[in-house]
Amino acid sequence: MASKLLLLSLLLLKLLIFSDARSVGVCYGQIGDGLPSEQDVINLYKRNCITKMQIYGPNPAILRALGGTNIQLIFDVPNDSLQSLTDPYTATKWIRNNILNYPYVKFNYKRRRASSPNQGLNRNAAYTGLLSVSYPPRDGAFANNVQGFIEPIIKFLVENNSPMLANIYPYFAYAGTPNLDLSYALFTAPGTVVNDNGRQYSNLFYAMFDAHYAAQSRLGGADLEIVVSESGWPSAGNKGATVENAGTYYTNLIVHMKRASGTPARPGRCIETYLFAMFDENRKEGLESEKHFGLFYPNQQPKYQLSFS
Repeated sequence: MASKLLLLSLLLLKLLIFSDARSVGVCYGQIGDGLPSEQDVINLYKRNCITKMQIYGPNPAILRALGGTNIQLIFDVPNDSLQSLTDPYTATKWIRNNILNYPYVKFNYKRRRASSPNQGLNRNAAYTGLLSVSYPPRDGAFANNVQGFIEPIIKFLVENNSPMLANIYPYFAYAGTPNLDLSYALFTAPGTVVNDNGRQYSNLFYAMFDAHYAAQSRLGGADLEIVVSESGWPSAGNKGATVENAGTYYTNLIVHMKRASGTPARPGRCIETYLFAMFDENRKEGLESEKHFGLFYPNQQPKYQLSFS
């Protein structure tokens, strides 16, 4: 399995295009009714000064609408395409049809998902869900049964100066952990909550980020940049899922990312981060909260007052 995934990475990541710009982007999913047209969504990104986007599979209408804009794109490779793309001919054709045919789109990274076998969420975390230890952050470690899968990917990314993409969701940690302080998850704790041998943590996002960093460092990824490919908070459907909490989380996450001050384990670094997601998606499976991560309503009105500029 690991060798097949490594081959896929070799085929796709040859075309990586990187930008020095660091900003907050937004994920664009389409598993919902009544959503705006792809062109209208691109216009909504531009009006709100959102310069980075992630999509979850090839969509010609999105790619055509992105052409000639300054919006940079993370392109997710769907799981159902992975097996066929281990064939070089099929992979070459796929890249031509979905990448090379759109020369005016600013592709940033190609991504495929790594899912935890024990994680039932429809939207599985990329690698973060594979940690067997996440507390304290400096002890972060991947589970023994996935190290053989993840280690060659880390090695390849290091050799090619490519980032690790990870989903970091303090919300799910909060919802699944009894007695976890809500303020710690929302960036509103008044002071240090976790003292990890001198590293002071006042928010859960940084703790989760550094736990992932510690885990990949054990497998040769100490200098590997992490891009947070998804992070968000639902406005309904489960414990702590309210419009007020979600607005607080998104607002504070953007503020912290703009500061570019880094984390206790990696100070002074910018963290490229993508908010999940542009719209609520009422046709998503899984927990009810999965349907309520949108920043905007289908009529393009904002659910929260956020500033991306």
